[in-house]
Amino acid sequence: MTKPYAMELRERAVRFVNAGESRHAVAGRLGVSASCVIKWLDRYRKTGSVKPAKIGGHVPPKISGEHRDWVLAQIAAGDVTLQGLADGLAERGLKVDYRTMWNFVHREGKSFKKNGSWG
Repeated sequence: MTKPYAMELRERAVRFVNAGESRHAVAGRLGVSASCVIKWLDRYRKTGSVKPAKIGGHVPPKISGEHRDWVLAQIAAGDVTLQGLADGLAERGLKVDYRTMWNFVHREGKSFKKNGSWG
């Protein structure tokens, strides 16, 4: 995962530009890209701080609500495949791929056995 630059580096860049240096000169001096310095200055002017924004976060599951209930009903009925479930959801208006289906089944604690049973 990416890591933001240190606050000290960001603050130095703002100080140097405010002292009269060009953004590109400051970028070269500090070993960062010019766009980085420009974005820090923009953030500083808008918020008064160069503190980085939050990185990452929770992504809600794609298969939820009535789609979740439908998939679980299909699994309970038996004799379905992950691709078949994905195709069924596509017919219901929710396009998902095989991997999304696998993640859903795994998260729900279901497992597919080669003998054809879901547990």
